Parts: sequence; structure tokens; C-alpha cells
Amino acid sequence: MSSSYNIAIVGATGLVGQEFIKVLEQRKFPVKSIRLYASDRSAGKKLFVGHRELAVEETSNDSFKGIDIALFSAGAEISRRFSPIAAKAGALVIDNSAAFRMEPWVPLVVPEVNPEDIKLHKGIIANPNCSAIQMVVALNPLHKINPIKRIIVSTYQAVSGTGSAAMEELTTQSKAVLEGQSVVPHVYPHQIAFNLLPEIDVFLDSGYTKEEWKMVEETKKIMHAPQILVSATCVRVPVFISHSEAVNIDFTNPMSPDEARKILSRSPGVKVLDDPHVSLYPQPWLSKGSDETYVGRIRADASNPNGLVMWVVADNLRKGAALNAVQIAEEAARRNWVKIQG
Repeated sequence: MSSSYNIAIVGATGLVGQEFIKVLEQRKFPVKSIRLYASDRSAGKKLFVGHRELAVEETSNDSFKGIDIALFSAGAEISRRFSPIAAKAGALVIDNSAAFRMEPWVPLVVPEVNPEDIKLHKGIIANPNCSAIQMVVALNPLHKINPIKRIIVSTYQAVSGTGSAAMEELTTQSKAVLEGQSVVPHVYPHQIAFNLLPEIDVFLDSGYTKEEWKMVEETKKIMHAPQILVSATCVRVPVFISHSEAVNIDFTNPMSPDEARKILSRSPGVKVLDDPHVSLYPQPWLSKGSDETYVGRIRADASNPNGLVMWVVADNLRKGAALNAVQIAEEAARRNWVKIQG
């Protein structure tokens, strides 16, 4: 990447927005200038970018003049309103919300899986659901060698996926419970401290939640595999950062755990931690702040001769959101698929 780019971050004061700033700096993305945007409530707030403070501006129709790449993480409503405006102004929009993910004209991209889809963009690229990202990073290398027929996944999702208010609620509730006080939930419908909630996003008429539906449909779109059968159960757990997943995979042909480990150990973005003799396996605390998707507990499915079971963990704020978006920008820039405004 010989060029440098004018970057806009929409939703800069949120958890993912702040992670955008961190990841751009850590990966030395060639930034010519950076503009920080948020709602009118956050306008005027100052954030450190590198070694200087930048003021956050209110997002408006005029925010994207001269912007080459716009990273959005301000919710679906803001994305639906401003992403088309940014794209029309000439920016490549990489949107972290669910607003455009299932639109047929919008690429849904995980760079380790389907980087060529970036070229198909018409100004907007969707960043997938955090849980779907880490799962396809782990499964696609295996799928390319032995096609997957069916996936059963149960997720254990950290509260940071809901935002900073949920993290604060987990802290507050945990202290209250330990002190023997009563808890009144605000962010979630029930207490999250020392509890599990099998409800992420809204319930659909099918009995599944919208989060579970995202896991099903986004996996098929990213992997270009509409024939794969997917069923998901998504659970919110009292963990601050990093999502975990128990994944059962039904392959076309048998695959041994050792073969899967060898394939995954040389796959981009994957780190295998798998030695039960010394209790070595992925854990949320270990993956926090890391770029890798961790895979372990790889074993034969005792109920299926063509099946494997594995445990997958990744930082939901990084690979599940900000890092994946920046990787999309890196790939687009490397292949000259970003129009520089001048």
C-alpha cells in the first residue's frame, strides 16, 4: 500500500469505534487524515489518535467530502441513513451493523474466507456478525478440503457485544450480588451477573432469535455455500470480552481430529490450542486483545462418523468487529479497489 487514505470513523466513541482507532494504529494502516464522528450527544468529546487529541464531530450529510474509507459502527439506523451518503460522496463504506449484510448487492466479507468479494462492492461492504466471523474463519479451511453439510453451533457471547452500558451493568450487578443486595436489570431483560441468558436480539416467529438467524444466513453467504444446513443457539454469558462457541460439524467424508488440527494450524488467522493433557484450550481471557481466532477441543463426534466437534474463541471487539473491518480496508487498498478522492 503506497497510498495513504482519508479515514472517517462513524460511532467513534463506542467500544468498536475506539477499537477502530487502536487497530488502525497497531497495524500501521496508511492514514493521511482521520475524522471522528458520532451523535450530537458525543460531539465535542476528544479522543486520542496517536499522540494527539481529535474532537468528535456530529455526523451529518456533509461529513464525507474527501473521505476515502468510512468505517461505521453506530448501529443499523445510522448506517442506513449515512452509508449511502458516504458511498455517493466517493468513500468506501465498511459497515459493522446488520443494515446491509443480507442485501444481495452488498458483499459480506471475512478476508480469510472471501476476499475476492470485496471487488464486487458498489460503495458499501458489510462486516459480518461477530460470532459468524470467528466460526467461518475456523471452518472454511476445513470446508475447502472436505465440504461441510451441517453445522450445529452454541455460542457463549460476552456482554461487550451489547456495548459499554452492558459491561457496566455486569460490573455493578456482580458487586451487588456478592454483597447480598438485590439486582434490577436495565440493559438485559434479566440479571446477567452469575447468570446465562439464551436471548440475544429479538425473538422471531420461528422461536429462534435474530442473532441465531444471522449465524445461519451470514455463514452461508460468506462461505458461498447455500446448501449448508446451520442451526444456532446464542447465549449471553457474564464475560466482558470474547465470544466462545461449541461447534459440531458434519462433513461429506470422515475427517480425523489430527487432520483438522494440521489444516487449521497452517490456516490464516487461526491459532490451535489443543492439548487436553495439560488443560490447554481456548479461553475468553486469553483471546482478549488478540487478532487470532483460537480453536481447540477438536475431537470426533461420538454420534456421527463424519463429524467433528470443536471449541472456538475470539475477541468480539477485534476479529469480531474492528479488526475484520480494517482487514477489509487493507485488502481493498492492497488490490487498488479503493478510489482515492485526491
